Amino acid sequence: MKNKVLMCGNEACGEGAVLAGCKFYAGYPITPQNELTAYMAKRMYETNGVFIQAESEIAAINMVLGASAAGVRAMTSSSSPGISLKQEGISYMAGCELPCVIVNMQRGGPGLGNIAPSQGDYFQSVKGGGHGDYKIIVLAPASAQEFFEYTLLAFDLADKYRNPVMILGDGLLGQMMEPLHIAPPKDGPKVFEKPWALTGAKGRKQNIIRSLILAEGALEEHNKKLQEKFKLITQDEVRGETVNVKDSDVVLVAYGSVARIAKASMEMARAKGLRVGLIRPVTLWPFPDKLFDAAATSGKKFLVVEMSAGQMVEDVRLAVNGRASVEFYGRMGGGIPSEEEILQRVEAMYKV
Repeated sequence: MKNKVLMCGNEACGEGAVLAGCKFYAGYPITPQNELTAYMAKRMYETNGVFIQAESEIAAINMVLGASAAGVRAMTSSSSPGISLKQEGISYMAGCELPCVIVNMQRGGPGLGNIAPSQGDYFQSVKGGGHGDYKIIVLAPASAQEFFEYTLLAFDLADKYRNPVMILGDGLLGQMMEPLHIAPPKDGPKVFEKPWALTGAKGRKQNIIRSLILAEGALEEHNKKLQEKFKLITQDEVRGETVNVKDSDVVLVAYGSVARIAKASMEMARAKGLRVGLIRPVTLWPFPDKLFDAAATSGKKFLVVEMSAGQMVEDVRLAVNGRASVEFYGRMGGGIPSEEEILQRVEAMYKV
């Protein structure tokens, strides 16, 4: 394959998974992520991996659970209602401390909704969409190139912390064609020792992987261990981008595809002499609170832009902690905010 190719986000994600050493993929068709499933069907065959089109989304996540328990780098993908069906399995994997990568190309909802892009799954992703006290790392790419690079990163983070990692995209990013520079890991995929894996107990002590923990007090101790891991992730794995924040009066906040639109609005505002900046969270969990600590000074205003009724805005308000005003602009059900719409809101904030 050439080093520079034209790919949609779905395909870029798939190639990233292959070069990360993914050897097992299970999925079920749903628009707008079908190109990823089709790409993995082809590339798993070419790289001696295993591809399974499961009978359902529920079956797919449990197949990934089994492959991960055997020590294999494993992945699944879907779109909003399909991810909802996977939540029980995701909770089981978090409880079992099993690494995997889950891709959600969000579509309009609730319900079956439509196949247009949306960001209505933020709460489901970062707050723990299944049962129990658990967290998953959530990465939010904004381009085909980042889809490729963050997929490589996702597999490493999953193995490093023995935890599911989600890549949260949307129908726009999944379908959009862009130039992609393919740079495989210099020394091949990172290799993490997995002495816990179920690889056969001949010559060693038996391994047991389970999330059913019934002994008195044992589940609480297990949960304490998980919380310590989540605390470590919060300390070491926060990622985000800031542009023109220090001298700004208004700071736009957006993630994923909307961040690209917001950046264009920022540039339009700057051309008009308006001092506008941008904060783009890259890890949605752990959330980059410290970026807002530094930006939330007296008189500064924040405008959070999402393709939802307002979800990430709650985390922004928590991070700002009352030190500055936080306003919201959103589009729902597949509506995509334009640069002009965001600029109009910015101009209105300047007039107040």
